[in-house]
Amino acid sequence: MGLVHAADNHDVIRVQGARENNLKDISVEIPKRRLTVFTGVSGSGKSSLVFGTVAAESRRLIDETYSTFVQGFMPNLPRPDVDVLSGLTTAILVDQERIGANPRSTLGTVTDANAMLRSLFSRLGQPYIGGPTAFSFNIPTTKVGGVSVTESGKKNVIKQQVYLGGMCPACEGRGTVSELDLSAIVDESRSLEEGAILVPGYTADGWMVAAFKAVVPSDVPVGKLTDAQKQDLLYAEPRKVKVDKINMTYEGLIPKIRKSMFSKDPDSLQPHIKAFVERAAVFGECPTCDGTRLNDSARTSKIKGVDIGDVCRMQVTDVAAWVRTIEEPGVAPLVAGLLHLLDALTEIGLGYLSLDRPSGTLSGGEAQRTKMVRHLGSALTDVTYVFDEPTIGLHPHDIERMNTLLLELRDKGNTVLVVEHKPETIAIADHVVDMGPGAGTHGGEVVFEGTYDELRAADTHTGRALAYRAALKETVRERTGVLEVRDATSHNLDHVDVDIPTGVLTVVTGVAGSGKSSLIHGSVAGREGVVVVDQAPIKGSRRSNPATYTGLLEPIRKAFAKACGVKPALFSANSEGACPTCNGAGVIITELGFMDTVSTPCEDCGGKRFQADVLELRWGGLNIAEVLDLPVTEALAFFSEGETKTPAAASILARLEDVGLGYLRLGQPLNTLSGGERQRVKLAMNMKDTGGVFVLDEPTTGLHLKDVDNLLRLLDRLVDAGKTVIVIEHHQAVMAHADWIIDLGPGAGHDGGRVVFEGTPAALVADRSTLTGQHLAEYVGA
Repeated sequence: MGLVHAADNHDVIRVQGARENNLKDISVEIPKRRLTVFTGVSGSGKSSLVFGTVAAESRRLIDETYSTFVQGFMPNLPRPDVDVLSGLTTAILVDQERIGANPRSTLGTVTDANAMLRSLFSRLGQPYIGGPTAFSFNIPTTKVGGVSVTESGKKNVIKQQVYLGGMCPACEGRGTVSELDLSAIVDESRSLEEGAILVPGYTADGWMVAAFKAVVPSDVPVGKLTDAQKQDLLYAEPRKVKVDKINMTYEGLIPKIRKSMFSKDPDSLQPHIKAFVERAAVFGECPTCDGTRLNDSARTSKIKGVDIGDVCRMQVTDVAAWVRTIEEPGVAPLVAGLLHLLDALTEIGLGYLSLDRPSGTLSGGEAQRTKMVRHLGSALTDVTYVFDEPTIGLHPHDIERMNTLLLELRDKGNTVLVVEHKPETIAIADHVVDMGPGAGTHGGEVVFEGTYDELRAADTHTGRALAYRAALKETVRERTGVLEVRDATSHNLDHVDVDIPTGVLTVVTGVAGSGKSSLIHGSVAGREGVVVVDQAPIKGSRRSNPATYTGLLEPIRKAFAKACGVKPALFSANSEGACPTCNGAGVIITELGFMDTVSTPCEDCGGKRFQADVLELRWGGLNIAEVLDLPVTEALAFFSEGETKTPAAASILARLEDVGLGYLRLGQPLNTLSGGERQRVKLAMNMKDTGGVFVLDEPTTGLHLKDVDNLLRLLDRLVDAGKTVIVIEHHQAVMAHADWIIDLGPGAGHDGGRVVFEGTPAALVADRSTLTGQHLAEYVGA
C-alpha cells in the first residue's frame, strides 16, 4: 500500500460551537461514509444540528459556487450560528414534505416511470400511433393550419398539420370531471324573489340576482318556468341586457359560478363558499376516458393486449411482472431501466401503489420513500444523505426493508445521517449521537456519542428507554357498543365487514398499504360526532403560531391590555401592534419565481414582530414578545399564579402540556412544526370536546420512546372520560396497550384489504398467525 494519502485523512465532518436554535455551543464529530443516527426527545435539538447546521451550511456553500451574477438573483442564505464546520460534503435532504399536489402529478410522473412507459409504447405499441407524446395525458392533440413566412419572404402553407398528444379532451387529462348538483344551487319550489338561488352572495333582492329577474319572470317558481326560460336562467351564453336602464352582460347562472367559484383552488376560497362548493360539486370519474386521463387513440395502441392506461392502473408489483414478459432486444436498455425503478419501489415497500395514484394523496412516509427511490439509482457517491424519520408509517416488518436500503446507500460510499426514534433503526447505526437531556431550553446538548451497544448501557433518556418493553395489559376494558362497518370497498378493501367497539381503545394495524387508512377514513371518519386528528398541515399562514391557532392569544392580549391600560389590538402582531417594516410577520419574504421563496429576519424589529413602543409595555416583568417566546411549560407556570394568573390561558396551556408539547414556544410559526407536532396541537384543541369518537392517525410519529408512555396515559384519560379512541398505529407499545386490535393484511395492495385478526392483544400474541402477531410477540418477549 505504501504511505497513506493525505486526501484520505478527512474522514469526519467536524462541528464546533454550534448554537443554532437551542443548541448550547456543542461540538461533535460525525464519521463520513458511515450511518449515523441522531436521537433524543422531541425538541432536544436533533433537527437544529442535522438540518439547521450541517445541511444548511452545505447548501449555502454550494450556492456560493455560482457566479456573482447568478448569486444576485439567489436567496442570500444566512450562515448557521456555528464557529467551525469542516469536512462537509454535498447534502441531499430526503424529508417528509408532501410532494407538490398538482392535480396532474402522479406517482408515475414523479418517478419517471411514465416517461419510460411512453417510450416503450411508442416503440412496441400496435397499431403504431406516434412518438412518446402521443401517450402523454398532459399534452393535447392539436391541429394546425395556416401560412408561415420566412425572413426572405418565402411562404410555406401548412395544411392541417396534426401534433399528437394523449390528453383526454373531456377532462383535460385530469381523470375526473365535476358535475354540479343542481338541487344544491337552485331550489325549484321557490321563485327568484323568494330566494330560489342558493349560491352564497346571491340574495333575492341583491344586485347579483337583478339581471336574472330582468330576463326571466321573477315571481314564478323556477320549477314552473318554460324549458326555454329555464335554459336562459341556467345556461345562457353571455349577451348584453338592460337592467334599470344600465347595460349589463348577462350570463347563465351555471357558467357564471363555474368561473367565479368552481374553477378555483378550494383551499383559497372563503370558508362559507368552500362549504358550498363542496356541497354542490360532485367529482366523478371522467366517462369519456374511464378515469385513465387518456384519449381514444392513446388507448388503442397495445402491447401484449394491454394499453398504457391499463398498465398505470396496475399496482407496481404487477407492472414489474408484466414488463418482465417483454423480450424485445431493441428496447432492452429501456426495459432494464424501468424494471430497476419498479423493483426499487417494491423493495422500499411501495409495491402496493399504482402509477396513476395522484402524488398529492401520498402520505408523508410514502412521499419520503418515493423520493428515496430517486436517489437509490443515482450514480453520485460521497454525498451526505439526510433523512427525517424514514420509518414513519412503516410496520415493523417494513422497517427491516428500510434498514437494508439505508445500509445500501452507505455502502455506495455515502454519509447517511438519520434523525430517528425507532430502536430497530438506531440498532443498525455505526455511530449514535444522543441529544438532550430534555427539550427546548433544557436540551441542546450532546449527552452521548458512540455505538448502539454503548448507548444501551448509557444513563440517558434514550439509553434507558431502549430497554423498555411495554407489557400486555392484565385486563381490558369492556366495550359499550359497536360502530358497524359493512361491505367497505374503498381502494383495496375486499368487502370488509367489521365491528369497531366503542368506549375502549382500539388499535387498527397492518403492514403499510394493507388498507388501514382506507377502512377508517373511508368508513368511519365522515360519521356524526367523529373527530379525526391527523398530521395534515394546519391550514394557516406563516403568521399563524400555536398561540393564535389554539385561541390562547385572545385571553393573553386582554390581560395585557387591562394591566397596561391600553387596547388589546396593540398586542397582536396581525393588528395595530405590528412592526411597520415587516407588517408583523417578523421576516421579510422574497418571492423568487424560479427558486424557493426565501425569508430573512426583519432588521427593524429583529424578528420580534411588534413596534418598539409596544415592547416597552410590561406585565409580570415581561413584554408581549417575551411571553410569546416562552415554552408552554414556563408559560403555564407564568399564567397559573400571582398577579399574572389567567385561568383561560392556563387551561389551554395545560392541554398542550398534556399532549407532550411542553417544549413548544407559543410564537413558533406553525409551518415549522413537524407532522407529529401538528397532530398533537390538534389533539389538544379537541380534548375539551365531550363524548364522541376520536380517530388518531399514527400519533407516535416524532415521539421519543419516553414520550410514548405519556401518550398512552393521555389515550387512557380520553377513554376514561367516555370517549371512543381509534388509533391507526404500528408502534408495538401502543398495540400492547390496546383493549382491542383489528389487524389488516395479510399483505399490501391487492394482497391486503382483509381483516386477518380481531381480538385482544393477548389473543393476537397467543395466535401469532399474522405478521403483526409475530412482531408483537417478539416485542413483549412472549
